[in-house]
Amino acid sequence: MKVLSANQIRNVDNFTIKNEPIRSVDLMERAAKEFTRWFTTRFSPKYQIAIVCGTGNNGGDGLAIARILYEKNYKVEAYVIRKSGSASDDFKINEKRLGGLVDLIEIRSSDGVPEFSPYHIIIDGIFGSGLTREVEGLYADVIEAINYSDNIKVSIDIASGLFSDRHTCSGAIVRPEYTVSFQIPKQAFFMPENAEYVGEWHIVDIGLMAEAIDKESTSYFMLTNESVRGLLKERTKFSHKGTYGRALIMAGSYGKMGAAVLCAKAALRAGVGLLTMNIPACGYDIMQSTVPEAMVLPDEGDHYLTSYGDVAQYDALGIGPGLGKEQETVYSLMQAIQVFGRPLVIDADGLNIISEHREILEVLPPDTILTPHPKEFERLAGSWSNDFERLKKQVAFAKEHKVIVVLKGAHTSITFPTGEVYFNSSGNPGMASGGSGDVLTGMITSLLAQKYLPENAAKVGVYLHGVAGDLAAEVTGQTGMIASDLIDFIPDAYQNIR
Repeated sequence: MKVLSANQIRNVDNFTIKNEPIRSVDLMERAAKEFTRWFTTRFSPKYQIAIVCGTGNNGGDGLAIARILYEKNYKVEAYVIRKSGSASDDFKINEKRLGGLVDLIEIRSSDGVPEFSPYHIIIDGIFGSGLTREVEGLYADVIEAINYSDNIKVSIDIASGLFSDRHTCSGAIVRPEYTVSFQIPKQAFFMPENAEYVGEWHIVDIGLMAEAIDKESTSYFMLTNESVRGLLKERTKFSHKGTYGRALIMAGSYGKMGAAVLCAKAALRAGVGLLTMNIPACGYDIMQSTVPEAMVLPDEGDHYLTSYGDVAQYDALGIGPGLGKEQETVYSLMQAIQVFGRPLVIDADGLNIISEHREILEVLPPDTILTPHPKEFERLAGSWSNDFERLKKQVAFAKEHKVIVVLKGAHTSITFPTGEVYFNSSGNPGMASGGSGDVLTGMITSLLAQKYLPENAAKVGVYLHGVAGDLAAEVTGQTGMIASDLIDFIPDAYQNIR
């Protein structure tokens, strides 16, 4: 699914209006109906609703929604902020269509800003995705009143005051519990800094022409079940364990063998044919007893790795979980990368070693997959002032070093040397638990061993990891979820995607 800018979304709207063909006000009606369809499946007519509108097209959406909800026996009142300037043509048409069915209350000054607390739900239709400057004055006063009220808030398309494709520096912004967006997700939805201005967001299909969306060029995409399903490999009747690859994972140190165990179990559940764990001697009994399906290559060092195995014989190499940063380990990592000479997966202490020994970046094979969390990425690429700047750094880093960067978090972002960015749509906050990243490393290493192209191993691994987390949350809930739960649900995640 493409993630487009506000200007591109406007182009898609105009193309659809011209070529479907459909009048803009009728496209607005279609959008209002889809919003209402989403709304009525979640909220019953017992709730008292206020819809707060500007006089542009987002406000026109709001008035259309007010009329449709009234026709469905909802208790609705509409507010219109009239400050200056003329209303859009489609707003005027929907204002006329409302025809007194719903109380239409005008807000013309700060003194007239109402108390919204008596309403159960506020629907925000003040500004849409075309906003170009921070909100101030009367509009800001209304938004602050909305935010101050203790009720459920739902934004139409995007929260009023939030820029869709750049950092919002200041100004008033609605803080909704839900955002219902029309067909195309906004880049702002994927940025951690905007969490309180997006809430739980949903996409509704309003029938924009696929041809119009295809015509718009972008570097930003969202991973979906449909797109990942098309990347999955099927197993054949006469295949054997060798068919699904041989993986070596260098992991673990004294006190951190749990990371290696989680990584190993995840790699096996993700489908690798043969797995070997290169670990320090202190972890030998732990690994043999907890993961009997894995072979173990114990190191001469007791507490940490001091050498590396015959990496050239393996189809995939993963490095990092629980590894530690001892000098012998650093040397082993550098040598293993150079001898392997193909794309590999590096996580955790493997990344921390690279940040302290930047010469390693020069010998990384193209399309190597790095899986940092934000702090690890900051050590690699430097600090940033906002999440849009961070994303630019991530893209630049992937391009400069010809690597794939999987920046973990809500809506994990994957950047490629081509400059393309993929945001994940699976997963939940229950996955914010120690060991979840070790599970992801094992999964991606496993997929590489199964001959997935590195870019596809990253996409499938990230999405599959999130689906496993979503399925686990249905059973355990989010609060009590641990990394081992993700591993248990990897097989179900495959089935779910298929």
